[in-house]
Amino acid sequence: MTRDAWHVTDCGDALTVSRRVPPRFDLCAETRLPQLRRRALAHEVRKDMWRTLRSLRGFAPVVEVTKVEGGLRLRAGGAVAGPVSQNAHDRLSALLSCPDRRARWIRHARLHSC
Repeated sequence: MTRDAWHVTDCGDALTVSRRVPPRFDLCAETRLPQLRRRALAHEVRKDMWRTLRSLRGFAPVVEVTKVEGGLRLRAGGAVAGPVSQNAHDRLSALLSCPDRRARWIRHARLHSC
C-alpha cells in the first residue's frame, strides 16, 4: 500500500474510509449531517481529523458514514497505539461540532442536482 492509499469499504448504507483494515475505533465521536456524498464527506473529515490529531502516537484515522433517516450519521476516530487522553476526545468532539468546518464539509460534499 502506498503512503496515500486509503481503504474504502462501501456496504450499502455504511461507507468506511480507513488507513488500516480492519478499522478500529479506540477514539470515537459522532455527529449527524444532512444527506451528502458520503465518500467526499468522509475524506474531508479524515483530512481535518488528521490535522487535529496527528500528534497522537500511532494514530490511524477512520471515518464511517451511515445513511439514517433524515440524513447521515458520521462516526470519526480511529486506532491509537498509546493511551487516549480526554484531551483527544475533546479535540475530536470540537472538530465535529465546529460550525465553520461543518459548513465547509457540506459545501464540498453536497449532492449535485441535474
